[in-house]
Amino acid sequence: GTDYEDNQLRFSMLCQAALEAPRILNLNSSEYFSGPYGEDVVFIANDWHTALLPCYLKSMYKSKGTYETAKVAYCIHNIAYQGRFSFSDFSLLNLPDAYRSSFDFIDG
Repeated sequence: GTDYEDNQLRFSMLCQAALEAPRILNLNSSEYFSGPYGEDVVFIANDWHTALLPCYLKSMYKSKGTYETAKVAYCIHNIAYQGRFSFSDFSLLNLPDAYRSSFDFIDG
């Protein structure tokens, strides 16, 4: 019934792993296809748990010429819980400081 204290780090790592998976996992799911999917993909991000994925895509991949054609579809299922965390945890997210103001939220 309660959140883990390090949820922001857990879901940050989930997003980063999701971005690596299409490039490195060897997927033998078809007689017509074998190997990694590559970079021509669409990521589906759902709720706050994967909300960092577009930020990582832009800052860690597209800025370096990787995933140039990749897209993100972001779906919000539950707007009531937004996964808010202390700004002191921002350094754990492995994002450039320029993104810090994007996470500033004034309630009310």
